[in-house]
Amino acid sequence: MKKLEALVEQLMYSTRWLLAPIYFGLSLALIALGIKFFQELFHLLPNILAIKEAELILVVLSLIDIALVSGLLIMVMFTSYENFVSSIELSENTEKLSWLGTLDTNSLKSKVAASIVAISSIHLLKIFMNAENIDNEKLLWYVIIHLTFVISAFAMGMLDKVTRKPKKSSSDDDH
Repeated sequence: MKKLEALVEQLMYSTRWLLAPIYFGLSLALIALGIKFFQELFHLLPNILAIKEAELILVVLSLIDIALVSGLLIMVMFTSYENFVSSIELSENTEKLSWLGTLDTNSLKSKVAASIVAISSIHLLKIFMNAENIDNEKLLWYVIIHLTFVISAFAMGMLDKVTRKPKKSSSDDDH
C-alpha cells in the first residue's frame, strides 16, 4: 500500500511539469507584443513631423502600455515557473535578474495588481485625452472600472499585510 501511495504522490508531483508549456506559451505572447510594439513605432516614425502632439502622446502611451504588459508577462512567467515547476539554474557567467527566486505567489499577486492599476491608469489617460469624442456615460464607466482596479489592488495589499506572519526578531529570542 505504501508503494502505491508513493507512486500516486510522485505522479501528482510530476504533473507540475504540465505548467511548463503554458509558461513557454507566455513567451510567445511576449513575441507578439514585441511585434505590435515595433509595428506602432514604424507607423509613427515616418509621420513624426505631421502628427499632432496629442496623437504622439497617445502612441507613446500605447508603447508604454505594451512595455508594462511585457514586463508583467516576464514576471509572471519566471516567478510562476520557479514557484510551481522548478527553480531556474543559470550558469555563473549569466546575468540573473535580481528578483528571480525572491517572489512568492502573494508578492506576485501584489505586483500583478499594481501593474494592472498602472496599465489601467495609462488607458484612462489615453481616454481622457480623447474625451471630447467619448460619451460621458462611457467615461464614467471607465473611471468606475479603473477605481475598481485601484480598490482591489489596495484591498489585496492590505489583506496580504494583515495575513503575513511577522518575522521573529533576534530581540524576541532573548526574552
